[in-house]
Amino acid sequence: MSDGDHREQIVRLEAQIDGLTARIESCRKFILAGRIAVAGGGLVLIAMLVGAIQFDPSVMAVAVAAVLGGIVAAGSNRSTAKEATHELAAAEAQRATLIGQMNLRLVPDRDGLQ
Repeated sequence: MSDGDHREQIVRLEAQIDGLTARIESCRKFILAGRIAVAGGGLVLIAMLVGAIQFDPSVMAVAVAAVLGGIVAAGSNRSTAKEATHELAAAEAQRATLIGQMNLRLVPDRDGLQ
């Protein structure tokens, strides 16, 4: 392969790496939101259990939905983030391999130092 082909593949891989990084960050935000929903719903349920909040079936239903929805959101996004992390590592390794195969030359510093 020529250096031009390597450059094109490296550009493609860097775009893929950027996309995967954005996906992982998005998943982290949803994981955090899921944890907050679980904690909030759990606190409301505990408050109802100990009598700090008057029992209301609709509030209890919302709290249970928050707990279950938070668990689902955090769990599914955790697995998506894990998969994206593996893809990211593979893309970075492939990019490093392509860079290693290129005929790069060292450009001296302006001061003549390396």
